[in-house]
Amino acid sequence: PSFSREAQLFVEKFEGALGKGKGKKFYAYKVMMTKKWMKFQRDFENFKTACIPWEMKIKEIESHFGSSVASYFIFLRWMYGINMILFGLTFGLVMVPEALMGKPYGSLPRKTVPRAEEATAMNFATLWDFSGFAQYSVLFYGYYNNQRTIGWLKFRMPLSYFLVGVGTIGYSFIIVIRTMARNANEEGGGDDTSFNFSWKMFTSWDYLIGNPETADNKFASITTSFKEAIVEEQESRKEENIHLTRFLRVLANFLALCTLAGSGYLIFFVVRRSQKFALEGLENYGWWERNEVNMVMSLLGMFCPTLFDVISSLENYHPRIALRWQLGRIFALFLGNLYTFIIALMDEINLKASYLLPFTIFNILYNGTIPENSTAPPIQVDPADVPRGPCWETMVGQEFVRLTVSDTMTTYITILIGDFLRAVFVRFFNYCWCWDLEYGFPSYSEFDISGNVLGLIFNQGMIWMGSFYAPCLPAINVFRLHTSMYLQCWAVMCCNVPQERVFKASRSNNFYMAMLLFILFLSTLPAVYTIVSIPPSFDCGPFSGKTRMFEVISETLEHDFPSWFGKVFGYASNPGLILPFILLMV
Repeated sequence: PSFSREAQLFVEKFEGALGKGKGKKFYAYKVMMTKKWMKFQRDFENFKTACIPWEMKIKEIESHFGSSVASYFIFLRWMYGINMILFGLTFGLVMVPEALMGKPYGSLPRKTVPRAEEATAMNFATLWDFSGFAQYSVLFYGYYNNQRTIGWLKFRMPLSYFLVGVGTIGYSFIIVIRTMARNANEEGGGDDTSFNFSWKMFTSWDYLIGNPETADNKFASITTSFKEAIVEEQESRKEENIHLTRFLRVLANFLALCTLAGSGYLIFFVVRRSQKFALEGLENYGWWERNEVNMVMSLLGMFCPTLFDVISSLENYHPRIALRWQLGRIFALFLGNLYTFIIALMDEINLKASYLLPFTIFNILYNGTIPENSTAPPIQVDPADVPRGPCWETMVGQEFVRLTVSDTMTTYITILIGDFLRAVFVRFFNYCWCWDLEYGFPSYSEFDISGNVLGLIFNQGMIWMGSFYAPCLPAINVFRLHTSMYLQCWAVMCCNVPQERVFKASRSNNFYMAMLLFILFLSTLPAVYTIVSIPPSFDCGPFSGKTRMFEVISETLEHDFPSWFGKVFGYASNPGLILPFILLMV
């Protein structure tokens, strides 16, 4: 019965092809339409792929260098999409409303360049330092007014500024965790420590490789990995000088800790020196003194990873373990440098916050008004002549913008000198040199995946940390990522060579995301501390006149919502409910 049923289904399926007349024509038409539909589906999938930004460029890199190098550019493209959302929030809900509906430039002291700075406010050096007219613009926190509503739309600027700052962090947490969950579901199982030779035999090849040179390197890498595995199996049964190995590893970790401590102390020292220069007047010093902090941090980020690479040669670890140690040390370096920079900035914030003017003087001079119980006419003072109080929020935003710009310039110069000029030298001087430059020193450079990914992660951490004080930071980062995609794609294809050992990228995606999530958490701590604990500047920014920045929420609940809603919100914000909720989420 089963055979006859299968035969009947076969006849029904191919009845048109076996018959004559109209049945055969209808079958031929159906086959033709099926093929056209399948071709349309393929073309539409190709069209969707072509619409993905930089997809073909990344596929070209993947075919020449393998999926490990392409994983960096996929990660960069993902970061570009995140920053486009952050830029849309800050630009559409903060910068544009203030520019269109807020008071114009020159109407208030916070929106006016001081008289003493007008002569140099438009100089290139001043604007490059994000001072002058750049400082007194929508780019920074201090420009925004503390009016509760602005324009004919009654747009609530302080509330919008606060909610956008909190919303960008919340959105970043959600999208990072969601991406980690999706990657965890997509990754397959399997343990590469068990059945080592079987895993190498059946899973070592990267089927995305399409370049003969990369394929040859991958073949040699697989062969070498088998030899290494056989040697490791043999060596595991031999005794080694465990005491010498332990001594060298302890020495390597001691040298790495000394490097990290020296790096942190150097940053703290130059930040304190820059504070001294600022008090004495930066116009009395040269370019290096004005940009010393940014340049020192960029140079440390450039040379310390190379030093860590030299130190790791003492440990004699397996390359996979050595790579993890290298990533951990670079991670600790960047994190220590960033938090040392933040601690030094906090000292400067406390120093600036100690210089406060009496509230009466603030009323008379800054607002051009007098106390309500006085009958004297208001004093008319030109905004450019009004004395200013310290605006520590703008100062913090300027430091993060300068650091981001200097880091970007250092990265681009490193690509041009370390990759392009090195490749030109090797290419044209190899014919007249004493040894083979391509296979000896200096040779063509390989693409540093771990260093570039960590640099991208920590740059994003600076964006998250500083965007509350400088709404222009997401826009600067979008421009940086956009230009980095083209410049680094060009450098990889023109100046780099495929790695001798091509690693797959499937197991590294969530590792990068975990580091990004950790940096996101650490980046929110200083911002939350300043919002909750430090009083805002009294004469600049949307929260001036308040004891704490978060008071804008209670003010909105008091004026714009019924009284019962405020009571419900007060009960919901009780620590007795918040702490169990946080524990549940953790």
